[in-house]
Amino acid sequence: MTFPELLIAAIKAAEIPLRFEPGAEEAVARPVTDLIRNWVRAHEPENPKSDFEYGQKALVGTLLEELEGSPL
Repeated sequence: MTFPELLIAAIKAAEIPLRFEPGAEEAVARPVTDLIRNWVRAHEPENPKSDFEYGQKALVGTLLEELEGSPL
């Protein structure tokens, strides 16, 4: 599964007392995904200088790929 699929499944399973129109789950998931994407990007080192920072940059890249819909 991809992160967007997991998030949409969680929204559908939530006990929200509203009836969503078709596509509403995606509309709810989009701002959450954008928030997480921006939070992850804020932790990406701009100019890595150590092995730790290179690893952190690689991890940020992997997490961003998952947020874009790459399989987990």
